[in-house]
Amino acid sequence: MTEWFAHQKALFFLNLIDDDRWRYLADGLVLTLEITFFALILGLTIGIIIAIIRATHDNTYDTMAPGFGKIVLKVLNIISKVYLTVIRGTPVVVQLLIMYYIIFATSNNKLIVAVLAFGINSGAYVAEIVRSGIMSIDKGQMEAGRSLGFNYVQTMTGIIIPQAFKNVLPALANEFITLLKETAVSGYIALQDLTKGAYIIIGRTYSAFMPLIAIALVYLVLVMFFTWLVGRLERRLRSSDH
Repeated sequence: MTEWFAHQKALFFLNLIDDDRWRYLADGLVLTLEITFFALILGLTIGIIIAIIRATHDNTYDTMAPGFGKIVLKVLNIISKVYLTVIRGTPVVVQLLIMYYIIFATSNNKLIVAVLAFGINSGAYVAEIVRSGIMSIDKGQMEAGRSLGFNYVQTMTGIIIPQAFKNVLPALANEFITLLKETAVSGYIALQDLTKGAYIIIGRTYSAFMPLIAIALVYLVLVMFFTWLVGRLERRLRSSDH
């Protein structure tokens, strides 16, 4: 047992302490959080827009008067459906590679490529989550907002969306955690994220156990921390209802 502990200690120093190899993980963690943060903002923006288009089409299309507005809504709904089908039907790593090697083949900014790929991917899932939240709100809420003099956009942003957000917060939190873990494939486009940092260490030390266990623990701690934050936010939102 003593020899085992001595061996693990030697591996720890070899993989993380010697030559400051822990910096590969630290720098990778910072990049991972950057990608996740900006992709989350992009995904929320796309998701909310798509969700509003889809919900508006489902709720109002049949009762709309014929005209240019109805045609535009129909076209936007078709585009949204195609986007959701394509993005949810293909792996995120394939989307990342297409974004890097085809769409932005001449760009050297890998961070932007990763943010766009993960943000667009996340947006498809956020859209369906938010749309389900919007559709769960009683239609009387929309009628009440319109009776107060609000137009459709004001009613959606001021009354419907806030209530829908409370309903879908746990699902959005799960999507954020999934997004955080999905960024582990950023190394496919030579971005030195957390997982890539571990691979660099393995290439230097030819020892896989310690670097991989280290990044697994980092991801676990991050997920537990963000889950705790979301739990606090949920409790605060519930208390604000009383």
